[in-house]
Amino acid sequence: MQTAISRFLFHLKNERNLSPETLRAYQGDLAQFLDFVTQEGKVPASPGEIDRGRLRGFLSNLLRHGTDPVSIARKASALRTLFKYLCREEVITSNPAIGLKLPKRTRRVPGFLNEMDAQALMSAPASGPEAAVRDRAILELLYGGGLRASELVNLNLSDVDLKGSALKVSGKGRKQRIVPLGMYAVRALEAHLVSRLPRSESRYPDPLFLSKSGRRLTTAGLRTLVKRNIRRVTQATKASPHVLRHTFATHLLNRGADLRAVKELLGHSRLSTTQIYTHVAMDRLRKVYDQAHPRSGNEE
Repeated sequence: MQTAISRFLFHLKNERNLSPETLRAYQGDLAQFLDFVTQEGKVPASPGEIDRGRLRGFLSNLLRHGTDPVSIARKASALRTLFKYLCREEVITSNPAIGLKLPKRTRRVPGFLNEMDAQALMSAPASGPEAAVRDRAILELLYGGGLRASELVNLNLSDVDLKGSALKVSGKGRKQRIVPLGMYAVRALEAHLVSRLPRSESRYPDPLFLSKSGRRLTTAGLRTLVKRNIRRVTQATKASPHVLRHTFATHLLNRGADLRAVKELLGHSRLSTTQIYTHVAMDRLRKVYDQAHPRSGNEE
């Protein structure tokens, strides 16, 4: 079973080109499943010994221990993808994951900053130490471009097109997209590049954003940076790079952007993923309805 999983992960990395973050998620979820069947006392010698009952038992055990339904759904997806691959490779003759039922998922309304807090976050002085100039550029790209944390830390100098006011971004599954940049993001990037290049060009010419040690900025370092800056302007419960991505999408929709355009800007594969942001844009939709519909009841 372990050999089958190793071959599957090799397939995901080298043939499907999944990102390192996604690969780690698959690896962790499948390792947790192996731990579960091992603790049952009936360690499978081969994938063919896994039946639907053991898969259901694993998911039920997660639910009993309070695992979030979203996490359970992700683990179930990993198992379905694994056994589909094993069927295709003729390692097993039937797929035990077909028809596997999942716990009902509750769609969370994402956390975001209001426009006043977002403006306060972006208005921090860009002058001063190099780190402050770098941080300003990072915040402008997260809010102005809607980037994921992994997308930002993996940016290279060659991905920046200042003349065209755009970035080349590698998203999930290493799917590339072009992200337009606003005037403020371009100016922040220009200032960052001026302060960054003389010190790091000879040793580290590639990463766009570097840590204090001169190496590529990590996602952990990025989370710390963003949390510190968001806490400076608001005590909102959530303070992460993803909050700025949510803020990017929410503010676009609130100001009338088309949902399909926002989908492309975010790099979503399905429109249904983007539709969660319509919940947070409901205030704007209510105002439009009240002002425009003859039966809204708000006629003078």
